Amino acid sequence: MQPEQFFTTVCGAPLAANTAVNKDIGIYHQNLTPYSVSHAFKKSSAPPHCLAVSDTHVFTAQENKAHVHVYSRAKGNQECFVSFPERIRCIALIGHVLVLGTVEGRLILWEVFTGRQVITPACHVQGISCLAVTPYHILSGSDDANVNVWSLARLLELDNQAELEPEQILSNHRGAITSLAISPSTNPETNLCVSASKDKTCIIWNYQSGQVLRTLLFPAAPLCIALDPASRAVTAMTESGDLFCVEFFGSAPILGSRATEQSSIVMQVKSPLGNANDEAGAANCIAMSYDGTCVLTGHAKGKIMRWTLRESEHPTEIASLNASVTNLCFIPRATEKITPAQQAVIKPHMSQRKYNLMAQIAGHATTESRFSKLSSGEGFSGDVLEEAIASFMNEREKKSGEAVGAYDDEMLRAIMGDLLAR
Repeated sequence: MQPEQFFTTVCGAPLAANTAVNKDIGIYHQNLTPYSVSHAFKKSSAPPHCLAVSDTHVFTAQENKAHVHVYSRAKGNQECFVSFPERIRCIALIGHVLVLGTVEGRLILWEVFTGRQVITPACHVQGISCLAVTPYHILSGSDDANVNVWSLARLLELDNQAELEPEQILSNHRGAITSLAISPSTNPETNLCVSASKDKTCIIWNYQSGQVLRTLLFPAAPLCIALDPASRAVTAMTESGDLFCVEFFGSAPILGSRATEQSSIVMQVKSPLGNANDEAGAANCIAMSYDGTCVLTGHAKGKIMRWTLRESEHPTEIASLNASVTNLCFIPRATEKITPAQQAVIKPHMSQRKYNLMAQIAGHATTESRFSKLSSGEGFSGDVLEEAIASFMNEREKKSGEAVGAYDDEMLRAIMGDLLAR
């Protein structure tokens, strides 16, 4: 059985003079059960929300810098680093498009295999702090307390002369947005997202309509959140070190037609599942496994804690790294194989209108037709002759069957006519 795998990034100076840990390592590729490190990448210092992983590459935005490091998973080394016009605060990946949020409140979209780049106007008053993406939408959360909803198709439209603006602006928060989580559903009625803010609330939205479905109030500000794989619950880690889990459709539903209270009523969340001790430090990131049975949290003092979502539990420490853990990202066990397979990324460029794609096509580009097979051979093969004879026999049987049917119809009409004459 293939173990669950995840990527971890660290940021900042080493916590201790530990010679057993290489201080140049910034990205870890790990197995969950049993825990082990399968590979490590060097020369990276990625703050929270600055990690994106594809089947072929790993992308990390660097702290207080305007460039992204790109690593090849197949080769196990750094492939290149890419410079951008503004400092990067957060990144996310949609297929082959890398989305970047800047300190100036802009979005930058980079098609990594063509080099095409799209930059939006500064639609946020302050910097973009976090991103959440689906195959069709991009959600950008900002320090200005707003969440913008963007259409990916409109942003990537070729030769689009219209001004790029968000489809929706979600503006019910009163503090900076700290984290976003989004449902993978494509149904407009169930397009859920959850935004966390320093105003101590999490708001559940229908992000396409802009409707507030429920507001959750926590005892302390939620720093990072994650949705259940089936979008049935949200887990939140607060600045006090408490882990909360709020179910949407449990015994007392808070969403949908079976909800016991109106959506306008603020729900007080009081009972945490557990608390991380002070030795772990503040939580920087959270990730839920693909079966929804456990949650991993990364902390400022280098700890990676594992939670099993049972009440009054104490988390288990699975790793202790020598720097602040800033990002956690699970890798899907089964991914769709895409051909042609891209070999290398292409750096973005704004001045050119020509886009180049370098790819390797696996197998034959075209399949040989039946006519080409017959015309390239010497004579007809035995299989072809047998198929032709069988087709002639079937046609003959069909015609003889039709003749018998016509004779039976004539006999039936004659008998009916004779009975009527009597």
